[in-house]
Amino acid sequence: MSNVRIKVSVNGNVVEHAVESRLTAVDFLRHELRLTGTHVGCEHGVCGACTVIVEGKAVRSCLMFAAQLDGKQVVTVEGLSPEDGELSPLQAAFHKHHALQCGFCTPGMLATAHAFLLEESAPTAERVRDVISGNICRCTGYVGIVDAILEASSHYRKPS
Repeated sequence: MSNVRIKVSVNGNVVEHAVESRLTAVDFLRHELRLTGTHVGCEHGVCGACTVIVEGKAVRSCLMFAAQLDGKQVVTVEGLSPEDGELSPLQAAFHKHHALQCGFCTPGMLATAHAFLLEESAPTAERVRDVISGNICRCTGYVGIVDAILEASSHYRKPS
């Protein structure tokens, strides 16, 4: 296997690494960088558990090679919290609305919601349901998740 040298910003920290050309982004994040918040689910891009934010867009990290991250900015669930260790408004809304149970889908759900709210800060419930429809949750029934995203959306609005 050939190695590729990559330089990537992950959660604001620039890292340089030699990676196998076939190493997936999710395995790079979890095993090389020890950022285990990103979960591995179906490994086919269907469940959404591995969703991270690359260049501001929610992507399935199981469908990308680590080499594709070269020169990019990546945010994982670990990068969504403020530096003071408190919960972000989105995470606090998930807590308040009981938008997680087992927690397996939560990192991907948070990444998806964060990227979405950066682009669309005044969504409808229908639009939220559409956006998160690619993230499978087997526990919550999605009601709390939708409510949490709607509540957190006000924190993403730019002042007029």
